[in-house]
Amino acid sequence: MNIYEIGSIAQKLSSNTYPGRGIILGITPDGRKAAAAYFIMGRSVNSRNRIFSEEPDGIRTEAFDPSKMADPSLIIYHPVRERAEGLIVTNGDQTDTIADGFANGLSFEEALRTRQFEPDGPNWTPRISGVQMKDGSYKLSILKSVDAEGSACVRQFFEYPPVAGLGHFIHTYVCDGNPIPTFQGEPERVDVVNDIDEYTGILWNNLDPNNRVSLFVRYTDLESGEYEQLIVNENT
Repeated sequence: MNIYEIGSIAQKLSSNTYPGRGIILGITPDGRKAAAAYFIMGRSVNSRNRIFSEEPDGIRTEAFDPSKMADPSLIIYHPVRERAEGLIVTNGDQTDTIADGFANGLSFEEALRTRQFEPDGPNWTPRISGVQMKDGSYKLSILKSVDAEGSACVRQFFEYPPVAGLGHFIHTYVCDGNPIPTFQGEPERVDVVNDIDEYTGILWNNLDPNNRVSLFVRYTDLESGEYEQLIVNENT
């Protein structure tokens, strides 16, 4: 068993009809750029009725058709915000918790210790979060239920150095189900490519077309700090 194997992100996505929401952070094979990606999927009409829109400091989710929006509480938020400490990427309003924590001198971990998984039993959807620092290093976290009753929160944190060609992938669910099984284990080691257009195509085309909703990808030049980003929405 090769524990250092770098898996194919295309294979991991294409073989899973419902990873839910996912974060990928890593470094391009040429070592020049930090790569960040975030996608959302949906099974209900309410979840599928969304798009990503650009904001000055990142992106937000919003209703594609406001007349069909039933409950915005867990599906409308800012998944990506940029701060001096780095690029914050999450699957919920804990993006703002981390950003506010940074402003008040807290660390990524300290800010997330004030939060827990989503109150959507029996799924108890985990909150996944990441921050990508200016040097390309990054942290990932998952806050998930300790049991089927949602009685307490398990908080796990992972910290990674920048390694050319290596990314880490964390997602909310193992696979589809009812209730939907929560992600288990460490973030998965996955490949990254040098070209943002190619990587965006790989990610989008391997997400299940019946469940995919939106995708965000950003590549940041580690020397200059300049970035390029792409957004793909199923609803256009």
